[in-house]
Amino acid sequence: MTVSPEISRSWLLVNGLQEGQLAQIADSRADQVVIDIEDAVDPSNKELARERVGAWLEKGSAWVRVNDASTPWWRDDLISLSSSPGLLGVMLAKTEDGQSVEQTFKLLGSHLPIVPLVESALGIENAVEIAKAKGAFRLAFGSGDYRRDTGTSADDLAMSYPRSRLVVASRIGDLPGPIDGPTVGPNHGLLRQQSDLAVSLGLTGKLCLDEKQTVVINDSIRPTSSDIIWANDFLEEFNASGGVVRDGSDPPRLKRAEKILNLASALGILEG
Repeated sequence: MTVSPEISRSWLLVNGLQEGQLAQIADSRADQVVIDIEDAVDPSNKELARERVGAWLEKGSAWVRVNDASTPWWRDDLISLSSSPGLLGVMLAKTEDGQSVEQTFKLLGSHLPIVPLVESALGIENAVEIAKAKGAFRLAFGSGDYRRDTGTSADDLAMSYPRSRLVVASRIGDLPGPIDGPTVGPNHGLLRQQSDLAVSLGLTGKLCLDEKQTVVINDSIRPTSSDIIWANDFLEEFNASGGVVRDGSDPPRLKRAEKILNLASALGILEG
């Protein structure tokens, strides 16, 4: 089924130069596919990657991770790809301020959504500004580059601050929950653990580098069976009592129950 990008869980990055990966996009189990012409492509091949992706977008559809606004390739990326019929939106690499988001939105023709990829200390510091920028659709966390920029370890506690910062900024900017950075490697146990941690912090999606990871991510970032049972039981009890608020805990529980069931319905995981 097609999952709306507002609630998409798995965001699969594929190399824009590798025709084999591009050919497999249509069969991907990822909620969204992002063709990468930024970090995955050597500077000497930027133009070739842009041309190859532009040709692919004439017949297929995907998001594209473009080069950041400080590079000589950013403007050409946007001008070249903005009219491609299959371009769903762009992921803007190394976003550090709201102005770069708004400039990107303008160059795209102000009709395509932008996922700012926040990858540095400055980007985290300016997360609210980025989230409130015109054109910002959903924030994403470039965890690897953030660690390189700050010297932070991959420890869960050390990485909780930037993740939480993006969650809070997304709420202030009235955006959907942010997309977590990728888990590198084939260890699916670790991937599930980190996906569960992302959910606990309020993130609602995750980047991935391998098609095999999409199943784990999609299964982890969704309402659980116990969530759905609780929501149904609460609404049944609430409605049986006349649908009248009984105490101060009812309004937040009501909203949580409705959110769980709406999300489960949108993801096609409700029974009956």
